[in-house]
Amino acid sequence: MRMNEVTYTDAVPVVGYGPGFFRVGGQVVEGNILLSDKGVEPWGGYADAERLLALVGRVDVLFVGTGADVAHIPVALRDQLEAAGLGVESMTSPAACRTYNVLLSEGRRIAAALLAV
Repeated sequence: MRMNEVTYTDAVPVVGYGPGFFRVGGQVVEGNILLSDKGVEPWGGYADAERLLALVGRVDVLFVGTGADVAHIPVALRDQLEAAGLGVESMTSPAACRTYNVLLSEGRRIAAALLAV
């Protein structure tokens, strides 16, 4: 098996998570977070649509981590984001972390809004 070192650009990968927190880069961040090309910032959950809409034009796909369980994001939020031109994929937060890291390592224009597990 050939092993390749993953190189991340300016954005930082999720290196761990646990009850109520995420470890991003070398930093532990409590609560829900938004990861993008601008780094890590707090996210107010589904009611915080403005922060997600600010990603339009900067990212192609937004991964929404729904916490520990698979769930649909509110239809109104999904419709609002997609109407603005932002692709949205919802999955559990652990799956969103893994998918975000893989696509980040490929240099893709992505973001992740993660509810804490």
